[in-house]
Amino acid sequence: MSHKAQFSGAWCPSVIPFNAQGKVDYDALQQHFDRLKEAGTDGILLMGTIGEFVTMSLSEREELIKKARKMSALPMIAHVSTTCVDDMVHLADIAYAEGYDAVMALPHYYYAQTPKQLFEYYIDLDRRFKGKWLIYNFPARTGCDVDAALALKLVNACPNFVGIKDTVDCSSHTRLLVRTVTPVRPDFSIFAGFDEYFVPNLMNGGAGVLSGLNNVVPELFTQIKQAYAANDLDVVAALHEEIGRLSGIYAIGDDFVTTIKTVVSRKYKYMEPTSRNYGGVLNPEQLALVDKLFNIK
Repeated sequence: MSHKAQFSGAWCPSVIPFNAQGKVDYDALQQHFDRLKEAGTDGILLMGTIGEFVTMSLSEREELIKKARKMSALPMIAHVSTTCVDDMVHLADIAYAEGYDAVMALPHYYYAQTPKQLFEYYIDLDRRFKGKWLIYNFPARTGCDVDAALALKLVNACPNFVGIKDTVDCSSHTRLLVRTVTPVRPDFSIFAGFDEYFVPNLMNGGAGVLSGLNNVVPELFTQIKQAYAANDLDVVAALHEEIGRLSGIYAIGDDFVTTIKTVVSRKYKYMEPTSRNYGGVLNPEQLALVDKLFNIK
């Protein structure tokens, strides 16, 4: 684990609980944040993919940014991506004013961007953002990639560009980012975006992980972080194997957000398994698989 990185460890891209009427359930969100802190989670990303940001109105996101920051003392990053840059800057302004440690931004999605376009887009965001910011690199959703060469170019041009969440299902992609950027900026934070790449990213010198299973078993990721710091690699290997087993959750159901929420609901009881995504409600056979995977009685 890079101890020089500004942000490091096991971070949770938090689910956002909704009640039966489809509104944000702030009481449940408070309980979720409390459980993450108790488990030793290092920080929270608000409104990531699993936080269903694309289903929320601008006013809902404004309110969520304001209320969520008051719910936890953990470091927090607000994901502010939309297809309208002015709205992104507006959300970022609110986040900085509310005391968020940084904001995060996807590439300019829908239009797949060339490296030249991405560079100019992020240079513009850097000029307009008033604080630290990270890139959310998710080529499967945006149709373009922030690779190591582009990341290095941006790092050299933007001092407030402090990290990347690299949601690419290829550990060598994340490794190349680490090997290219951190020699120039040792404080730069490169997170793996998939649960099972936590350990490989640590071993490659990356900052940690920002991944969905932290909503369900955050203690497991804390244990890995502690065992790795203690150089107890037998424990790290066993815990890594358990992450691999639990990653089977992503193959259950049609919508992984609903599935994650369903597990939290059944295991911890404080939120509804309600998502705004369509067609994700689990059938009895899928619920049985979830219960078996997470030993839910």
